[in-house]
Amino acid sequence: MRKNLGAQPALFPMPVVIVAAYGADGSICAMNAAWAQICSSDKIALFISPGHKTTKNILETKAFTVNIADVKNIVPADFFGIATGNNMPDKFERSGCTAVKSEFVNAPVITDFPVSIECELAEEINTPNVHAIIGKIINVNAEEAVVGEGDKIIPEKVDALIFDQYRSGYYKVGEKAGQAWSEGKELMK
Repeated sequence: MRKNLGAQPALFPMPVVIVAAYGADGSICAMNAAWAQICSSDKIALFISPGHKTTKNILETKAFTVNIADVKNIVPADFFGIATGNNMPDKFERSGCTAVKSEFVNAPVITDFPVSIECELAEEINTPNVHAIIGKIINVNAEEAVVGEGDKIIPEKVDALIFDQYRSGYYKVGEKAGQAWSEGKELMK
């Protein structure tokens, strides 16, 4: 038996990412953004409002990083979602995190997180139904411990956080359940 639940944001899991950008003065602003998604092989979409300090910084500097939050860094990751850079100019310093300037874009790589996606601003989409920042992926920077054969990231080694919007919980990415483009082959016969 199934039950109708009405309109709600029922797409999950949602990755927990920390979006970081420099301000015009060189300060670092970072925010927790669960509504982020790869939208082509070299693009990422961030569905974040124009009022965020980080959004304003991205539009000024034309660059940002998307840092994958992990279990080890759940405290600063959550803090980046609680505090707003609009009211707390020392938000990044309070987090206790460290950052280095990307070698490829004018944005900070937060070195505490295991994977950083370095992006140039490709487009801002602002319609009555959506506000999105689209980034062109220039480089992916990762800790060697989470990189496998062929320079591919091994998800279970990242220990990435996912967000449960129903219960406001954080969970970690689990074990592999199957092989894509293989499990359904039997039905092709």
